[in-house]
Amino acid sequence: MRCPFCSHEDSQVKDSRPTEDGASIRRRRQCEDCGARFTTFERVQLRELTVVKSENRREPFDRAKLERSVAIALRKRPVSPERIDKLLSSIQRQLETSGESEVSSSQIGETVMNGLKALDSVAYIRFASVYKDFREAKDFENFAGKVSEAGQE
Repeated sequence: MRCPFCSHEDSQVKDSRPTEDGASIRRRRQCEDCGARFTTFERVQLRELTVVKSENRREPFDRAKLERSVAIALRKRPVSPERIDKLLSSIQRQLETSGESEVSSSQIGETVMNGLKALDSVAYIRFASVYKDFREAKDFENFAGKVSEAGQE
């Protein structure tokens, strides 16, 4: 593992333990060159996923990109990092176990929306506003109205 501080190629594992959800392994490492310590996480990857964009362009699935978009939707919301990580792992697992090596970006968007709907209604509306490309305030009103009606049932 490359050191994030000096870019030296080798590091030594000092401690390994599973994360709370058991979906990954947390490793404390020390660079053999500069001595800096850092943490890495290992996750099981069931298959290589390719994302098919709306214009038929293909790119490899990037969990970091998913993390960024979910983090934006959840910014300043009272949701713990553990719950966010659990959501991200669940989304990735759903996509990997779908049986397909190619996943459409719209399928990813719908999966994220379903996860956010159960986690935080404000983040759900924020994500939907970008995903569904809201153009004016009325779009927000209509969507938020549907969300609150569903919550009252």
